[in-house]
Amino acid sequence: MTLTLASQSPRRRELLEQLGISLEVRPADVDEAPRPDEQPEEYAARVARDKARAVPGETVLAADTVVALGGALLGKPRDAGDAQRMLRALSGSEHQVVTAICGRRGDREEALAVASRVRFAPLSEEQIAWYVATGEPLDKAGAYAVQGLGGAFVLEIRGSVSNVVGLPLCETLALLGRLGFAPPWALARPERAPS
Repeated sequence: MTLTLASQSPRRRELLEQLGISLEVRPADVDEAPRPDEQPEEYAARVARDKARAVPGETVLAADTVVALGGALLGKPRDAGDAQRMLRALSGSEHQVVTAICGRRGDREEALAVASRVRFAPLSEEQIAWYVATGEPLDKAGAYAVQGLGGAFVLEIRGSVSNVVGLPLCETLALLGRLGFAPPWALARPERAPS
């Protein structure tokens, strides 16, 4: 059984492929501009739902991850200066990472959102300049990748670690199961020892 992933995120693809899930990647083209007064979880849920509905497939999975600091959305930085601004804001503080997931199979749809809390170490201007110069923050929500070099600045994560990477695996597999998509362990055929 193949899952259609309505996302261009290489991190989501890698997480699902590590589990042995066969994927067809079809990025969705939807409006991702935040609406006035839209809260982080509402925004992520809307974008994930729109992505899931925009892509054809027998079983479609879409997700959207946002970083929120004091209720403000920190999306992908526009440029290096914007990445520096975000990292200064995250320095020494705690923020929330919310991933909304939407799965669709036929006319059935399941959705949920998972939130994790992340605490950053205080960052010096030298650390920020170095990290931005690596290029890693430039295509990441909140201007960092916990699974990459940005993990060096994370003191604590409360909640799902894979959520902070971009896809809460435990909750995603449960959602797919409710849609009738078999988990990887149901498809595996363990080898029997000779008798």
